[in-house]
Amino acid sequence: MSDNYNGEQEEIFSKVMRAGRRTYFFDVRSTKAGDYYLTITESKKFTNDDGSFHYKKHKIYLYKEDFMEFKENVNEMIQYVIDEKGEEVISERHQKDYVREPKTQAAVEVSETKSETAAESRFTDVDFDDI
Repeated sequence: MSDNYNGEQEEIFSKVMRAGRRTYFFDVRSTKAGDYYLTITESKKFTNDDGSFHYKKHKIYLYKEDFMEFKENVNEMIQYVIDEKGEEVISERHQKDYVREPKTQAAVEVSETKSETAAESRFTDVDFDDI
């Protein structure tokens, strides 16, 4: 076994993606047989009460025989989310400094029309002369 073996094979190629408190590491590694595989690591920073911090890490190992199916599934899931919810990041509304953008008059009119239509669909017409 090589001197630099530490339970994981050395990275061949790496990319880092920072996303708020999370950091994603994409690493191409080599098997003992010399083939390549991918590790995806999510690292999330947590702050302790005393101000110190620690990281929690989750790792996925992805081997070449699963690349195409994994890629297809990820692409399908991403497209589904975009088709259903658009590209607006709704979670930004939950951040402390989130400021709601003012609605335009057209947006207000559309919203009011939708509310009126919804109310009309729940309304039952009753003729009191029949009683």
